[in-house]
Amino acid sequence: MTDDSHRPVGGDLHRLLDAAFAGVEMTPDAQDLKEEIRANLLARVAELEAAGRSPADAARHAIDELGDVHALLDTPGAPATGSPMGWEEAGRRHRVRPKPRFVVGIVVAAFTATAGLVLTVLGATGVLPLPIGIMIAVLGIGATGVAWIVGDSLAQETTTNHPMPASRAGGYFLASLLAVYGLGIGGLVALGALPMWAVAFAVPATVAAIILFAFLGATQTNRNKAWVRALQRTQPPMTNRFEQEPETAARFGIYTVVVWTVSSAVFLVLSFTVGWTWSWVTFLGGFAVWMVLLARMQFRPSR
Repeated sequence: MTDDSHRPVGGDLHRLLDAAFAGVEMTPDAQDLKEEIRANLLARVAELEAAGRSPADAARHAIDELGDVHALLDTPGAPATGSPMGWEEAGRRHRVRPKPRFVVGIVVAAFTATAGLVLTVLGATGVLPLPIGIMIAVLGIGATGVAWIVGDSLAQETTTNHPMPASRAGGYFLASLLAVYGLGIGGLVALGALPMWAVAFAVPATVAAIILFAFLGATQTNRNKAWVRALQRTQPPMTNRFEQEPETAARFGIYTVVVWTVSSAVFLVLSFTVGWTWSWVTFLGGFAVWMVLLARMQFRPSR
């Protein structure tokens, strides 16, 4: 008797995909869709295997995620995908409900983030007489809560997207942690709650967060499920330029690094010349430039 976990992935996947398409008239459009699904399933299986699943289990799980292929084709019993009602029906058929663990974790993380950041503000403003060490610790707790919300949310499977790989979600967690912690330390320095030497930790953490966010954004790949991609072919062209033009998203990531690197450099210069009171205006200017850049690059004019 053979061990199913050691069977070749391709054999399992192709067999299961053929079974999923059983009864479907293989028109040229149906065949094109099947080959597109096959390529995406192979990538999904590789991702699941990297997460620790056996080849056979990964193939079965990927096919289960695919759902009913009849909903992806204009065959009898499939929703009218060209109409709004077809979109609503497809959404109901493929709806993914949040897992209890995820919901509880987000609630706990939100409470932790709020408590940590509020205590940090109260300590910095003198409302609570917190020692410097305690203030830094509660800021770290608040930053961790924010980062957990970001990373765990991105790692969840949604109605339209496959879950983000754990390593990439962890990257967003780390970038969020560095950003909140770095900006928080800088804010405490500006308010006089921390000595000026603490800015040596704030600036590198903030710059590292910007670089990591830019890298993650520029290398983001499509995680849409097969039924979403099929429905998207029937809707009007999307106006989100980043989804249509990956090269534009990459340029935006590079511009983001430039904007915030320059802002950080100007901040340091002003801090040691004009003083800490006004140097933080540099980041407000950098944020304004970044938002204008985002609006101009991401969205096309409405037709």
